[in-house]
Amino acid sequence: MTIAEEMRARLQAAFAPTELEVVDDSESHRGHAGFREGGQSHFNIRIRAAAFAGQSRVARHRAVHAALGDIVPRIHALALDIGT
Repeated sequence: MTIAEEMRARLQAAFAPTELEVVDDSESHRGHAGFREGGQSHFNIRIRAAAFAGQSRVARHRAVHAALGDIVPRIHALALDIGT
């Protein structure tokens, strides 16, 4: 299972999102810090879920990081677009 697939599964289980997009953007960072051959180092996540209603931006980010757990230290960069 790739890191992107792991992320998708964990976020789906934690938030039952109405929209979820996990994009491995590693290739566009070739030559930059943290790049790994084969990718799986830089990710963009767009997620929409009712679970985020009423939460601050910081609370939403913390919730996503908590759901991803031990995946976060294994990657170099994570861009989040979180909404309801």
